[in-house]
Amino acid sequence: MDKSIPLEDDQDANSKDRNFVTALSRGLDLLRAFGAGEEYLGNAELSSRTGIPRPTISRLTYTLKRLGYLQHNERLEKYRLGAGVLALGYRYLASMGIRDIARPYMQRLADATDCSIALGAADRLSMTYVEVCQGGGPLVMRLETGSRIPMATTAIGRAWLCGISAERRNQMMSDMRQLDPDNWSITEQSIQKSLDDYATYGFCLSEGDWEREVSAVAMPLILGEGSEVMAINCGGSSLRLSHRVLVENLGPRLKDLVEQIRNSLEPPRIG
Repeated sequence: MDKSIPLEDDQDANSKDRNFVTALSRGLDLLRAFGAGEEYLGNAELSSRTGIPRPTISRLTYTLKRLGYLQHNERLEKYRLGAGVLALGYRYLASMGIRDIARPYMQRLADATDCSIALGAADRLSMTYVEVCQGGGPLVMRLETGSRIPMATTAIGRAWLCGISAERRNQMMSDMRQLDPDNWSITEQSIQKSLDDYATYGFCLSEGDWEREVSAVAMPLILGEGSEVMAINCGGSSLRLSHRVLVENLGPRLKDLVEQIRNSLEPPRIG
């Protein structure tokens, strides 16, 4: 998890659900607290990021270490993710055949545009990259598979919001407002603009919205009958990706990419 993304606090609602196991939820939240590029975290840092009390954190880290999901460095008195987490991640990715189907199409577009192409899945109020293909251009950010970024302020996150039902989107936006009420007015405007862009162009735009130096286009990838929605983006340096390039070049290319992936996912017709 990117350390700039706070964990969503939904304990009040979940405490009323008799089937909800709080201890399991806290253990998973602890594992989510590790960000890309961060190897070790101590109990104090884990407590600060998750909001879980230190005594509970100590019991959780002990248990997760015993189970192989954390490794402990005695010299640093800190923890890092263990092989158990890696095994779970690879099993999840291996089960997603869409990655194998999408990767060659994504890489061709990355090479043709010198941009970064990422396929993402929703994870609470964030997006997790499940596949990333890089071009050879001067990219500002080189996020890797497994990177977790905000949903509300990124093109790929807002594209995912465009692809889900209005009822589900309203609920997600309500959760976003509760999580960050001070910035909600700006966030709501940016999401509405993406909805308008999607209605106009068929894709969403981000022109330095999340990172000033990065611009991107993104689209939802609606699978099957709409039961599952992912999203895919194409981005790079804002210095060379002008509004016109995004709208007239990258956006239409991304639409073709999504169409190619969807056609490859459809079962062959018989007769």
